[in-house]
Amino acid sequence: MEHVDVVVVGGGIVGLATAYAVLQRHPQAAVLVLDKEDRVGVHQSGHNSGVIHSGIYYPPGSHKAGLVARSRADLIDFCRRHDIALEFPGKVIVASEPDELPRLDDLHRRGLEHGLAVRRLSAAELAEHEPHVTGVGAVYVPETGITDFPAVCRALATEITDRGGEIRLGRHVSSVRETGDAVIVEAAADVVSAGRLVACAGLHSDVLAPAAQHAADAVRIVAFRGEYYDLRPAAAQLVRGLVYPVPDPRFPFLGVHLTRGVHGGVHAGPNAVIALSREGYRWRDVSAAHLREIVTDPGVRKLARKYWRVGAAEMYRSASKRAFARALQRLVPEISSRDLIPSAAGVRAQALTADGRLVDDFAFRETARTIHVINAPSPAATASLGLGSFIADRLLATKS
Repeated sequence: MEHVDVVVVGGGIVGLATAYAVLQRHPQAAVLVLDKEDRVGVHQSGHNSGVIHSGIYYPPGSHKAGLVARSRADLIDFCRRHDIALEFPGKVIVASEPDELPRLDDLHRRGLEHGLAVRRLSAAELAEHEPHVTGVGAVYVPETGITDFPAVCRALATEITDRGGEIRLGRHVSSVRETGDAVIVEAAADVVSAGRLVACAGLHSDVLAPAAQHAADAVRIVAFRGEYYDLRPAAAQLVRGLVYPVPDPRFPFLGVHLTRGVHGGVHAGPNAVIALSREGYRWRDVSAAHLREIVTDPGVRKLARKYWRVGAAEMYRSASKRAFARALQRLVPEISSRDLIPSAAGVRAQALTADGRLVDDFAFRETARTIHVINAPSPAATASLGLGSFIADRLLATKS
């Protein structure tokens, strides 16, 4: 049986960053990355709006806040060293109604707590900064940037192989079994024994590692599809940088927003609807097994009862381009449905507890020889290098 020091399951940005971090610490280690796709960064790492987040939304003391604060500079340096496109247009978070101003002020205070150079803008100052955006106030976040995360994944893959690691694609991991002195991994025709294993399986993290979850706090991954449009070139001129609404505290998503891409153009979205398969990028992507999981899961039923109005609104916006345009018009009134061109959707792996609570922070499950990343929501791409270092340090600290 083939033996390696560390197996990393998952060729997304978190898995690649973890393998990279292990090799930085132990250059002689035998590190193997396994992924079922034919290239790296296929799913969440390759289907996002490319935003380098500032950390303004995240509660002080959370994994998200700490890892973004430590990781942004490393990510920026990595992009520059690898000649990956990188810009800092900044972001405005816009209050459209007076009753949103207290939440906006809370975000401003939190940004200052995080050491960000945030500025509170009046309606007139917002108009100077983004002439076509309307609101009663805003917070400007200059640290928010944009990059090409698929290019970051490719650069990480190159770093791994250049340092002696191996990436095997087209390897669907069907079994992970921990023995007293090794972890046995079955992936297609390969059977590998590893001293340590990290699972960064994203949309399949709960399926791969059910034994690593304690019954009291076990989670299920629910796949949420985020649907995007691109603005037509004439309408794209209405947006200078990134324009976000004040987030709704009832829901862990940021709401429909406008993001200028690092390679040009402006993305609009996403809305969020439950996907009908774990990799359900389109409505017609349906898995009967996944539907049975959704229908029978008590946490999903509790979530649906709690958020059915929000969910119905998201589904309506998914079916109606006019409704999607109306959501954007709260930010930029000049946008119409004629300005929206359908774009590729993304699917977010969201951990859900049995009592219907959406897990908002990074979450891990550990055994003697394994670490399973069971929830890595946004800003996982921004925090990827720090997250990889955090995982590598915990993994190697237990090395026997």
